[in-house]
Amino acid sequence: MLQDVADLNMHGCYGTVGVPKQLVIREDSQSIPCEVAEAGLSLPLVAKPLVVDGSPKSHELFLAYDRYSLVELGPPLVLQEFVNHGGVLFKVYIIGDSIKVVRRFSLPNISRRELSKVTGVFPFPRVSSAASSAEDADLDPGVAELPPRPLLEKLAKELRHRLGLQLFNIDLIREQANRDMYFVIDINYFPGYGKLPGYEHMFTDFLLSVSKSEGRTGTMGSKFQLYMQY
Repeated sequence: MLQDVADLNMHGCYGTVGVPKQLVIREDSQSIPCEVAEAGLSLPLVAKPLVVDGSPKSHELFLAYDRYSLVELGPPLVLQEFVNHGGVLFKVYIIGDSIKVVRRFSLPNISRRELSKVTGVFPFPRVSSAASSAEDADLDPGVAELPPRPLLEKLAKELRHRLGLQLFNIDLIREQANRDMYFVIDINYFPGYGKLPGYEHMFTDFLLSVSKSEGRTGTMGSKFQLYMQY
């Protein structure tokens, strides 16, 4: 799904949207250091499980300060370049045509000095969970400012079309060194909307719009029943 973001090649007056450079490791953890070097990935790296099945292990995340320590992790996994982003990420919820953005605390910036002194692979918690909400925090305005609405609307529209999804969310970060550069670091199809304040009204409006649309096309009930099963 992140490849679809890369293929968008989104540039404009409201900013640029891309994905961090990444590498998929399907087997043989001993080959990871060489594969990382050949792919030209820059440290540090975020390691994520390739398969997400709802189990605790599927949500384990690691931060690697050197490529050799990555042999400790078991494939299949995705390695993604870490981008300094001020310690805040934006969870963009898409429910049909509706868009809602909430702030979450994330990993802090990593300095060159820290990178030169630290080695190893370290686990870190699910930083985008509801418990890490940054909505009421006293943040630097430059960090807390939400991404431009037109940029989010264009991104959501394009991904709805490319992914064929109406219910999903995007984890989006703003590069610390370039405020016009945004990175999509994760996409979740049919996420847990219970984390989203006021989701009930948005979700109800979406279901009603689906039922009306299905009724007009003469196929009343098929998609509506599917959403209700979810």
